[in-house]
Amino acid sequence: MRLKNKVAFITGGTSGIGLETAKLFRAEGAKIVIVGSGQERLEAAGRELAGEALLIRADLRKVADIERAVEETRKAHGHIDIVFANAGASTVAPLAAITPQYLEDNLALNFSGTFFTIQKAAPFIPKGGSIIVTTSFLNAVGMPGLSILAATKAAARSLVRTVGAELAPRGIRVNAISPGAISTPFYGKMGLGEKLSEVAAALQAKIGLKRFGEPAELAKAALYLASDDASYVTGVELAVDGGLTQF
Repeated sequence: MRLKNKVAFITGGTSGIGLETAKLFRAEGAKIVIVGSGQERLEAAGRELAGEALLIRADLRKVADIERAVEETRKAHGHIDIVFANAGASTVAPLAAITPQYLEDNLALNFSGTFFTIQKAAPFIPKGGSIIVTTSFLNAVGMPGLSILAATKAAARSLVRTVGAELAPRGIRVNAISPGAISTPFYGKMGLGEKLSEVAAALQAKIGLKRFGEPAELAKAALYLASDDASYVTGVELAVDGGLTQF
């Protein structure tokens, strides 16, 4: 077991990549903490984890909620070995349709939420700990209507380098996984409507392996970065995208 008795704090862990990673981490011996915004989804995730996870409802757009989630974890486990800052969401918005409120909401979840998750958890991460941030292939590929999501993910990628440099003297590694087109509920929540299948087909045609990835494939990448297998890896972004950004 590569994560035996490690405490893993996972945001956005109620579905898709986050939930699949929680399952794999649990199978590898970790004690799981799931942070999500919806009570029903949290409870459903808890059932999929056989009731062996600490479930914390929190809105990551609110720093006070993040502080509470970290404190609940500290009280339950004493420390945090792994932070998987995976929460994120957005909708398609053309340039002319973007409002100050839209921008603020996206920054609050996709960047500020990630930043403060790391900031509040860092004091409780021991030497040898690992922080993993979910970025996106949008760092490298321009797609109309996704300018703000792409910008927040690019900012998160930069954060991995800067926070990684800051935490390296403490022996804490900071890395990112960059998903390509993955079969998760994420795309269905983006407001694409009837265009979803059209967008999916266009994306698939650009992928070297000619298929969407599966959440389990991202979970395995996260496991590598969380474990001692990656003990000399920090500051990197691991693209798990079937070649979408490489070919």
